Amino acid sequence: VAEAGLGFEVGSIAELNEVLHLGVPPERVISSNPIKSVEFIQHAVSRGVRTFAFDSRAEVDKLVKLAPSCEAVVRLAVPNEGSDWPLSGKFGVEFGPAVELLAYAKVKGLKAVGVNFHVGSQCTNLYAWDTAIGLAAKLFDEAREIGLDFDLLNLGGGYPSQYLKPIPLVEDFEDRIVKSLARWFPGGVRLMIEPGRYLVGEAGIFVTRVIGKAHRQDGLWVMVDVGVFNGLAEALGGIRYPWMSLREGRKSRVILAGPSCDGFDVIDREVEMVEPEVGDIVLCLTAGAYTTVYASRFNGFPLPAVKVIDEPGL
Repeated sequence: VAEAGLGFEVGSIAELNEVLHLGVPPERVISSNPIKSVEFIQHAVSRGVRTFAFDSRAEVDKLVKLAPSCEAVVRLAVPNEGSDWPLSGKFGVEFGPAVELLAYAKVKGLKAVGVNFHVGSQCTNLYAWDTAIGLAAKLFDEAREIGLDFDLLNLGGGYPSQYLKPIPLVEDFEDRIVKSLARWFPGGVRLMIEPGRYLVGEAGIFVTRVIGKAHRQDGLWVMVDVGVFNGLAEALGGIRYPWMSLREGRKSRVILAGPSCDGFDVIDREVEMVEPEVGDIVLCLTAGAYTTVYASRFNGFPLPAVKVIDEPGL
């Protein structure tokens, strides 16, 4: 990604340092997290990062004090219908308060240059971006009314990876987005997009081993050596991974759980697979996004090892 000349969005000092270590110039780095620590802002500014998001007066005050020459974008709250991992609520300011927040930012001297939003991660709603882009365009109009020169629109993330449910083609999303941009921004706009999950989700496979089996009243439980606390945290929020046993035969329904002694460590209660035996390898597919980065050493279990296979044809 770095060699292709693309940019990166970071939310912490560690992420920023890693990206800069790859040789990515700071002008290709932004922070879309609208709630940032003082230490992060100071470090990012010292390394040359200039684009930050905000969605509150407190964040405006921090940026004015710590990054007075930055370009700032307001994080607009938009509907997250059709997203398997919604991000609304914690982030983003509603349209009406956003207009008031921009007026406050102008008075404080913050250089607000545009809007960013997020339709929610793993979004399969083709029309989600239509609504969000329309709201952003109206906020552009309101910003110009108070003398702000907006030219940047960040479409955020949301492009889905293939888990169990069917998803639209990426070309279908892009067709809708292009048409929406032509409608709402006929004169063009400086554009950014952050398709993280889509880029890496299907590139990863969790190789797990069955460590136990038990027949309970509600079905066959299969325990594997990875769970929600050491790599599959998104299972707690509703992400359902494709699983594959290496055995041949007729598939049946099993309840898949992790290794810890916590009752919440249940990955999926409706996994269809050929029944494995203790010691078997089972594969968790589409595990390249938001897995190992969530992992902890809870209960003393080790972090998953990461191995990169870079061979033609694989």
